[in-house]
Amino acid sequence: MKIKVVKVGGNVVEDDRMLGIFATDFARMEGARILVHGGGVMASSLQKRLGMEPVMVGGRRVTDAQTLEIVTMVYAGWCNKHIVATLQKNGCNAVGLCGADGSAIKASRRPPVTTTDSETGEVHETDYGYVGDIAADGVNTRFLESLLEQGITPALCAITHDGAGNLLNTNADTIASSVAEALSSNGHGHEVELTYCFEKQGVLYDKDDPDSVIPEITPGIYASLKSEGRVADGMIPKLDNAFKAIGNGVSRVVIKHACNLGNATGTAIIGHR
Repeated sequence: MKIKVVKVGGNVVEDDRMLGIFATDFARMEGARILVHGGGVMASSLQKRLGMEPVMVGGRRVTDAQTLEIVTMVYAGWCNKHIVATLQKNGCNAVGLCGADGSAIKASRRPPVTTTDSETGEVHETDYGYVGDIAADGVNTRFLESLLEQGITPALCAITHDGAGNLLNTNADTIASSVAEALSSNGHGHEVELTYCFEKQGVLYDKDDPDSVIPEITPGIYASLKSEGRVADGMIPKLDNAFKAIGNGVSRVVIKHACNLGNATGTAIIGHR
């Protein structure tokens, strides 16, 4: 089976115009499709309205118990159902899921991470809280395949579970790559393409120049971009996951603007050359 896994970012979900264009193009895609979505912008906005300050480390959200409640309400609630309703409007029969639904995605709580500041040499330990990392066998591929075989499009949010009654906040880019990898390997052997859609035209060489799209990124180019500080924050986990997916059997990975889903634009991720 040919399967297209598409991840759309929270900035797009928040913008009705962009979401409408994206949903129209997504619904027109032929074959089996899986949508993964974020919602971090809206979660941060709600945190601030409630007097909380979002904490981000390395492009990842630190998630204490109260933050977990908020991101679950936003991701698995409003964002997920708004997206599903928009897809239904465009003739795409979607079902909204979090990782606990049908045990679609299981994860384990991330242990504290120790990092060293490259400039000062200071050692920091970060406890990400209720943040989940997906194991190699964490994706319930049979469940997702059964939905696809019925012509139903899964729309997955960024909330997973640990199998012991706990919800976990998992990076949506990671969910997208993990789903794509699981369906490509482990005897499933589907031909899977992964597309990351967000509010920019692709990966930019100059973040202030929207026309400086890098057409292809190899591991060597990626290392140079990081050392020059041209990619940072949330782009790093996105690219890390993109290269991981290419290395684990996904046939094609592209990062592009959400309004360009239907055309050949953006940044292609190249594993080896």
